[in-house]
Amino acid sequence: MDDEGEFVRKATTFRSAIKADGSTGFGPEAGRYHLYVSYACPWAHRTLMVRRLKGLETAISFDVVDPILPSEGWTFEKNVSGATGDSVNDFRLLREVYFASRPDFRGTITVPVLFDKKTGVIVNNESSEIIRMLNSEFQAISERPELDLYPEALRQQIDELNEWIYPQINNGVYRSGFAQKQKAYGNAVDGLFEGLDRVESILAESRYLCGDRLTEADVRLFTTLVRFDAVYVTHFKCNVRRIVDYPNLWGYTRDIYQLPGIAETVNMEHIKRHYFESHRHINPYGIVPAGPELDFTTPHGRGS
Repeated sequence: MDDEGEFVRKATTFRSAIKADGSTGFGPEAGRYHLYVSYACPWAHRTLMVRRLKGLETAISFDVVDPILPSEGWTFEKNVSGATGDSVNDFRLLREVYFASRPDFRGTITVPVLFDKKTGVIVNNESSEIIRMLNSEFQAISERPELDLYPEALRQQIDELNEWIYPQINNGVYRSGFAQKQKAYGNAVDGLFEGLDRVESILAESRYLCGDRLTEADVRLFTTLVRFDAVYVTHFKCNVRRIVDYPNLWGYTRDIYQLPGIAETVNMEHIKRHYFESHRHINPYGIVPAGPELDFTTPHGRGS
């Protein structure tokens, strides 16, 4: 939090890379790598989406933390619906994975985590970098190598989209919800809806953000949109408009949700429980709202 009451996200710290040529010491091998994720977290959700889209389910395993984030950090629970425990190290806390990798670690414990089971260390915990590795470095073992979410011809356009969608929308909902002064909230929420309005206009002209081709930019945006009406509208006070009020954005969200395997990466129970039960400074009694009723399965009409 800065002096103006604005939420400032801390940088991630593990930034090694998997390379197909083996130049980093982390080569792509089936069964070697493991993802630690939260179904609630939009950044972790990106990695599950790309893992599914690229057909890496048998090559890369994953575990899911408990949706509630206590003061001690993310925990592994086997008796919570949708959570898995830690199938690799049998740890109770995600922080144990961090300390096993770097005993003197002093940063923030976050998901996702890309873990190397072979060497017992964290490779990377930056979602934007993990999804690019999954997209490009596992081609030899991917079941969908023909899918390129970051194609050479569209990279400049994708980068330009990410450059404003991340601060205004992806992080904009957090900057709105965690603001501690009215001006900081106002700046964040104004930027958020300016960004959503801009995306609505883009989607009036094309199925996806870069035309008729699904890209990394769509994956990164979707994980915010799918949480928006259920959580961010009320919990983070992002209530100027809902996604269902935007014809193109709402159809676009349903379009991506209905892609093969994507619905299985969306766990709305974990999403709602995490935000409403974890953030007691915003929701002191931890009451999870019953609604809204959202049907992501209705025809979207975006492919015609």
